[in-house]
Amino acid sequence: MDFYGRKNLWKFLLFVFAILIGLVTLFYTESFLKELRNEEVKKVNQWASAMSSALRAEKNADMLLVSQIINSNTTIPVIITNGTDSIVHSANLNSPRANDPDYLKKRLEQMRENGLFIEDYYVPNKKIVVYYESSNLLTKLRYYPIALLGVISLFILVAYFAFSGARKAEQDQVWNGLAKETAHQIGTPLSSLMGWLELMKLQEVDPNMVKEMEKDVKRLETITNRFSKIGSQPALHKTDMLLSTRQAVEYLRTRSPKKIDVECHVPFEPVYSEVNLPLFEWVIENLIRNAIDAIEGEGRIDVYLSSTDTRVQIDVVDTGKGIPPQKVNSVFRPGYSTKKRGWGLGLSLARRIIEDYHKGKIFVAESVLEGGTTFRILLPKVPA
Repeated sequence: MDFYGRKNLWKFLLFVFAILIGLVTLFYTESFLKELRNEEVKKVNQWASAMSSALRAEKNADMLLVSQIINSNTTIPVIITNGTDSIVHSANLNSPRANDPDYLKKRLEQMRENGLFIEDYYVPNKKIVVYYESSNLLTKLRYYPIALLGVISLFILVAYFAFSGARKAEQDQVWNGLAKETAHQIGTPLSSLMGWLELMKLQEVDPNMVKEMEKDVKRLETITNRFSKIGSQPALHKTDMLLSTRQAVEYLRTRSPKKIDVECHVPFEPVYSEVNLPLFEWVIENLIRNAIDAIEGEGRIDVYLSSTDTRVQIDVVDTGKGIPPQKVNSVFRPGYSTKKRGWGLGLSLARRIIEDYHKGKIFVAESVLEGGTTFRILLPKVPA
């Protein structure tokens, strides 16, 4: 069962919803800006006509309406030039340098580049050109959709990480409680088994049978110890990875199906890393058990130990059915399982043990359908 399938669907729907909000916002804002732009163009045309009328007017003409139109423009920056491109008037430039000739020439060039101007002749052969640009309000509104989308995106991002963090913390608490409760529940019958085992040693029971049972009881004790460590920071100790890897593989090799060969390949020289031995052995055993489940019929599992100057590498290679490419990134998620029984926690706990507790890496190095899978563990190497 994959608990994350529905979660991924919600992620996708949230992303689509955010995109729709962004598109609708951009559409309506652009429509609004277009209307404002058209209104400003009309306003500038009226203003230019009023200026032309003022220049044509006779001395005693009634200029009240024309004056009102000219004075009504308090937002749109304008520069007026005559037929020789000399600046004769400017307004609404919103700068302390508005009367500086050099500044006026620079703003005029900017307006010319924008291509917004109105040309008129107030008397024959006497031309005025009104250059203008969008008002500060319209300019700011152009960036409003971007700012709004940024705020929406930031809100969704913060909400997503907050929700994911709370969800992960809750899941961790559940898994930790489950692990400790399992250790507690196993502990009681385990104590009884150890007592019965001691009683069997005193009676005439086959020593080989008692020896094998003692191994399994010790194994149960180790498993209980492992579960009790989940959720707390385990102690790490300098460990010979050659011996610990071989020991973990050997235990499962004698208990794996006869049709599956399990082999361990280690170097001649010891290799050291700081690990918690019970937890590390549990990870190796878990990977081998998964490999056994992936093999249908006869097959082979090889565990390779190697090292570089800075790290220890363990590869668990099987000849099983492989992992579909679209599932490779899902195998470490809690709840992911291809088996009818099981909770799908093994690989998730393995990743936590290696990456959170040992500061290493565990991942699928290679997987081929019907050709097998390679799981790789990388751990920091320490000097001998």
